[in-house]
Amino acid sequence: MALKQLYHGSKDYEKMVKLRYEIMRKPLGLSFTEDELNKEKDDILIGAFEEDEIIGCCLLTKVDANCTRLRQMAVQKNRQGMGIGESMMQFAENIARDRGFKKIVMHARETAIGFYERYGYKTKGDEFIEVNIPHRVMEKKL
Repeated sequence: MALKQLYHGSKDYEKMVKLRYEIMRKPLGLSFTEDELNKEKDDILIGAFEEDEIIGCCLLTKVDANCTRLRQMAVQKNRQGMGIGESMMQFAENIARDRGFKKIVMHARETAIGFYERYGYKTKGDEFIEVNIPHRVMEKKL
């Protein structure tokens, strides 16, 4: 498995959008708007690949000089539980540290909270609804 940063608009980015759609949006009857995807131009885009096939991805969006937000973590369904998510988390955290961020925050789906807690993320505040499903804010100091 290779982990790498992707360029917005590249073929690998298109693969990333397709994976995120299949795993995160399609099951909820949602899609991406052009405006949503255009806002990702300044994000740090991360992909996990085997050969030319994308098997996982996530994004880091700058919140402020000290904080970045982890978003859209997705792993192919048939590859979940194989350490891909863990590898992407470590890769994303290292990039965030290298860029000078002191904290990572996220809006985690209720079903993913246990995964993030294993890597030191803590829940903050009350449950809220985003994309029609329950989420919690989580954060970790780097």
